[in-house]
Amino acid sequence: MEWHEAYDDPSSALSARLQLVQAQLAGAIDRAPPGPVRLVSLCAGQGHDVIGVLSGHPRRGDVSAILVEADPANAEVARVNAAAAGLARVDVRLADASRVASFADALPADVLMLCGIFGNVSETDIERTIAAAPAFSAPGGTVIWTRHRRPPDLTPRIRALLTAGSLEEVAFGSPESAPQIGVGAARFHGPPGAPAPGASWPDEPLFTFHDAGVRRADNGE
Repeated sequence: MEWHEAYDDPSSALSARLQLVQAQLAGAIDRAPPGPVRLVSLCAGQGHDVIGVLSGHPRRGDVSAILVEADPANAEVARVNAAAAGLARVDVRLADASRVASFADALPADVLMLCGIFGNVSETDIERTIAAAPAFSAPGGTVIWTRHRRPPDLTPRIRALLTAGSLEEVAFGSPESAPQIGVGAARFHGPPGAPAPGASWPDEPLFTFHDAGVRRADNGE
């Protein structure tokens, strides 16, 4: 079974995680100042979280969303679902989300989504990605992330790294039915850090997925 098929099972841990991520995303959009809202979702999969929230959110017209996904089949599903929901400002990009050039023109983001990543990459890659998050974020922007809590539970380390990077924790918790999954949100309170759109970024990838880039639902989703 492909990792994303678990979304079709309402009793799955992935579905429980989705509900918690969607709640954090809705709150992040609510908190954004009046006017345009930039959203960037890395390794976006089929876009269930973003599309599911925007389709019924009262500020859907304010949000310009960039969904970066490397799998062609998943990217096409996201495009079809966004179109069906009438979300003309959702741009699904078939690209490598580990490369900043894939989304640099959308920075700084008011909402940065790092879901389904940290359970599938090394601890060094997690640290590198979190260290970059402030530069990707607009002042007051929200970073939403996920990571499993099975041994070794790195969620305390992730939360500490975010706080050290001028990101104040907004929420952290686990679905009641899936305590092995952690979902967090943190808000950036530092000064603007992102270079202007079109600026040069290092070509080194932020992260590399285990198993040659294959996501596993039991690791990070």
